[in-house]
Amino acid sequence: MKRAITIITLLVSSVNLSAQTKNPVTTVVKGIVPKQQKNLVAAVEAMPADKFGYKPTPQQMSFAHLVLHMTESNYALCAKASDMPQPKHDELKDADGKDKLLAALKSSFDFCNTALAKVDDSKLGDTIEARGGRKEPRAWALIALTNDWADHYGAAAMYLRLNGLLPPTAQPKK
Repeated sequence: MKRAITIITLLVSSVNLSAQTKNPVTTVVKGIVPKQQKNLVAAVEAMPADKFGYKPTPQQMSFAHLVLHMTESNYALCAKASDMPQPKHDELKDADGKDKLLAALKSSFDFCNTALAKVDDSKLGDTIEARGGRKEPRAWALIALTNDWADHYGAAAMYLRLNGLLPPTAQPKK
């Protein structure tokens, strides 16, 4: 009974906190960033450098290309969400080594953290140019960003498992 009361109290507290949040959408996205950043960076760190060329099938991208794609997606979507220009950075290639690709991924998350700090819910309805030149509300960039992080982590976890490695979220608790 005491546990049930504690759980109900926590739920009520979170509802009250949510009701008081001025920018609920952007606050939630900003809260998602640290976990996704930690998991995605840890997944890339876990893959041995000699496995960055690994492809589960010939039709799939290599692990290196997945990291490149994560990096470019972070830059593009965080720029769209924040209306900030993407920073200049080295053009990445699949042949770039683990160290360069990992550093680029970390840098893209640094940009996202800076860019998203400036975002609030007041401009989520503004029109932006999305992939392929489509016109979408700015909210699309935030939703695409969080969807991409989940998709990218799922892909990275699969690549790790196919190489006999446990992804970060499957590691035993220390």
